[in-house]
Amino acid sequence: MREITIARNYAETLLALAQKADAPEAWGTLLDEATAALGSPSIEAVMMSPRVTKAQKIRIIEEAFAAAPKPFVRFLAAVVQRGRQLILPTIADEYRDVVDIQLNRVRASVSMARDVDALTRQVLVERLTAAIGKDVIAGFTTDPSLLGGVVVRIGDRIYDGSVRKRLSQLRYQLLSN
Repeated sequence: MREITIARNYAETLLALAQKADAPEAWGTLLDEATAALGSPSIEAVMMSPRVTKAQKIRIIEEAFAAAPKPFVRFLAAVVQRGRQLILPTIADEYRDVVDIQLNRVRASVSMARDVDALTRQVLVERLTAAIGKDVIAGFTTDPSLLGGVVVRIGDRIYDGSVRKRLSQLRYQLLSN
């Protein structure tokens, strides 16, 4: 729990810096790239090694992200300076969450029994956006066990409109009578 709180603080700080640069989306992409780069086994070994000084680690970051905006590089340097590089993936997750809140949007996981065309996906996203009142960023997956229909997960809420769920409810009703 403490790690999430710390990560949220870092994410909010990064969002404030990104808003000053008018680039919260771009900085989110940069953060994802930095997380992937620093999370590779060879780089992570160097970043976690007590033999490599913090100044050397910061120099590595500055050289690796020389093309990135200076405030973003200073942010990464501060994370490394405080020995928080292991929670960078959590910071990235929290950053996505605070940006989504700021931009009034939610992320949804949509499972369907079969793959559908782009138009159907677009219509589904538009209807979810209208129903929820926020912009919806949907990730689609295919799950043949659903038999038909759709299951939408937004945060900790699940909206199950699958045939599998309806058959299960029907079975329960028939057995309880």
